[in-house]
Amino acid sequence: MADQPGNQTPNTPDVSESEVRDTKVDDLRAEAKAGGVSATSSMRKDELVEEVARLRSGAGEGSEEEVGAGPDGGRLRTGDQTSKSLKYSQEVTSPEEEPERAGRSLATSHHEVIKQWAEERGGTPATVEGTEHGDHLGVLRFDFGGDSDNLRHVSWVEWFETFDARRLNFIYQEERSDGNQSNFFRLESPDREDG
Repeated sequence: MADQPGNQTPNTPDVSESEVRDTKVDDLRAEAKAGGVSATSSMRKDELVEEVARLRSGAGEGSEEEVGAGPDGGRLRTGDQTSKSLKYSQEVTSPEEEPERAGRSLATSHHEVIKQWAEERGGTPATVEGTEHGDHLGVLRFDFGGDSDNLRHVSWVEWFETFDARRLNFIYQEERSDGNQSNFFRLESPDREDG
């Protein structure tokens, strides 16, 4: 997929550690964590620089950048405002899990599951322009082919940092009950009525 303006994912080959070294430790830790690296809180800066350089180079399994499970291991986040739709959805905690039946409502916080679902549908991580909060992304969406002018493409790292910071769950369908592919998804926070 060709890069589009605003979607400059740090996934260029041969990213050197010196290019990463000027990044603040907290930012390195967040990027490594979003990239699926575990135990980032106990890592020294040198270790974080090495991991982030590896992630930015796209090193790892296959040619596609793996994003891992995320901080909750793909488990659903619950709270006072957990919706009934989340309670009745099938929890998915790994990319290998299949829906129990066509049209089944599914839910996860697993980064790789979400990324695979979006990319299978031609989706690019995005935010709705004008909803930002200072330097923080606003409303999270996917762009499925440019049907909305107010979406700004972002990297998967940025998208998942915001997804995790807001403790969101991803509620979705693989296919409709008639067996056709579904693009239905909703992001929901168990901590807020309005998500």
